[in-house]
Amino acid sequence: MATLKGKNFRILTYDATASKYKVVGMATSCTVTLNANTDDAGTKDDVGMAAKPTMTSQGWSVSVESLDVTDAAAMLTAIKSLTPFTLLWDETSTTDNQTAQAAAYSRKGQAYLNDVTFQWEDRANSTKQLQFTGSGALEKVSTAPEMEIVTVDGAYTKGQYVRLFLGSDNSAVPAKIVAAAKSLSLHVSMSLEDATTKDTTGDWQIQEPTALSYDISSNALVSGGDVITSTVQGQDFSSVEDIYEAGTPVRFQIANVSGANNRTKGAIICSGSVVITQLTLNAPNRQNATYDAQLTGYGAYTVAA
Repeated sequence: MATLKGKNFRILTYDATASKYKVVGMATSCTVTLNANTDDAGTKDDVGMAAKPTMTSQGWSVSVESLDVTDAAAMLTAIKSLTPFTLLWDETSTTDNQTAQAAAYSRKGQAYLNDVTFQWEDRANSTKQLQFTGSGALEKVSTAPEMEIVTVDGAYTKGQYVRLFLGSDNSAVPAKIVAAAKSLSLHVSMSLEDATTKDTTGDWQIQEPTALSYDISSNALVSGGDVITSTVQGQDFSSVEDIYEAGTPVRFQIANVSGANNRTKGAIICSGSVVITQLTLNAPNRQNATYDAQLTGYGAYTVAA
């Protein structure tokens, strides 16, 4: 007996410059959540004990997980802009399910990109997780939107090789790679505040950004004197521990790498200052010792052009 598959849904963002919608490329999953806040309207004069909830406001959010190919800088710029943009979800079809069909359940609205996480793994696909929070009402879509098909790179098999580079202080150029890194992640989040008032038209929640923060996590082997070139060594556990004990910010860069063992710095994705807030040493029996470093952003980050 044949089993029918469900609908193919994708999340699309509007490109005002091109006046077209684009899918959030190479998506592996997407989730749309509608939620309502209620208030119990029951009083002590009501007969019986049953609650009588009434809807006071409505909200919505969208989560997307996808492969990260070349758009890390674009996503970091988008969340840093602190501005909402048009978001659409729809059933898709044709090659790689990237053309919206304006289905009966298609919706669009204004949303903030308020949470971005990039995960760069050693010898594995790199991924990103995006969280959007709606601000204001959702609208039904009646006609197919103008689309720009995102060309899938057929040669793409593995994720980007990305490494973390650290300086010795807050002025030194980040030249030392975190030695023998196994994984690296960058998380940026935006705090939102409900700006809805009793004078707001409709029941939809309106959000406004209040603050932006970021942190970096790195996992690496504990190794001494990990020579990268004849002049540049990696930041091993002892040198990272020295930075931690100093308690002062240092400059960082997250960059694509290539060359022997993928340690030659290439295109820079973002840079800024961090403080090391946590170090964990792992020494399992009969296995390589590793350490986890948690770094918290100090001030704004800069996205490469």
